[in-house]
Amino acid sequence: MKEFLRKIFSIDHLVAGVNLRNRALIYAYNNRKDYILADDKIETKVFLEKAGIPVPETYAIMEHVGNIQQKWGKMNRYDSLAIKPAKGKGGGGIIVLFKDDNNNWASPSGKKMNTYEIKRHIANILFGVYSFGNSDRAIIEYCIQTPDFFTNIYPDGVPDIRLITLKGEIIAAMLRIPTNESDGKGNLHQGALGVAVDIETGILGQAYNYKTYLDYHPDTNAQIKGLKVPYWDKIIDITKKIAKISPLKYIGIDIVIDKKVGPLVMELNVRPGIEIQNVGKHGLLELINKKNIKI
Repeated sequence: MKEFLRKIFSIDHLVAGVNLRNRALIYAYNNRKDYILADDKIETKVFLEKAGIPVPETYAIMEHVGNIQQKWGKMNRYDSLAIKPAKGKGGGGIIVLFKDDNNNWASPSGKKMNTYEIKRHIANILFGVYSFGNSDRAIIEYCIQTPDFFTNIYPDGVPDIRLITLKGEIIAAMLRIPTNESDGKGNLHQGALGVAVDIETGILGQAYNYKTYLDYHPDTNAQIKGLKVPYWDKIIDITKKIAKISPLKYIGIDIVIDKKVGPLVMELNVRPGIEIQNVGKHGLLELINKKNIKI
């Protein structure tokens, strides 16, 4: 492996494809036994909370179908919440619910969900429908309240900041903003925008949608380029702390900003996507070389 890496970094091979990313970064710097810290959201939260890193408050964890009736019965005390599979991929299985004017649960789009539908969804999570396995666990947690900075750009969904670290150094960052095409989700492959972020300043560059680069949001025409991400210094501090304590030395860190409590870590990703290179117009290997990180 070391000889392979020396060959790669001795040539001007700056953009990393999936195979190169896997061999030169993921497999070289992450031990398989530690993947669970990123692949299981519950394990992620336990690890981060022990280190004093802010994460969304957990309301309930369900491990068996027999847990659903009792634990869901305690959720009426909340006005909003998010339900997630612990091992879900690409945002699958995540639903956000709010109490409407009649005290019934509804999605952000206004679609009502009755108790039977919610319990069935939780059961599907436990059966592994969204995690490609035989079973999973369900998390019910605090629902992020999006600050005005983001709702002024696009009113729906929850934007997040993806930062990639290698050997304790932040090498790339981007903001992901939902669009009409992505149905309020922040996943780029579903149509969300990826926006370059300057690591030193937190200032936004152009947005990328797999078609072109834009200075504004295509659905609202709100300006994006030139704005500064709120709490940027705190986001950098959180990211550096995770990079320092994590046994995973190449990792994606996803952070959201809540209107009330500020930055919160949503999840870790041991296989961060390579599209961040197109968003920032710089290859990963180029960024690693610029940081003088020794491989």
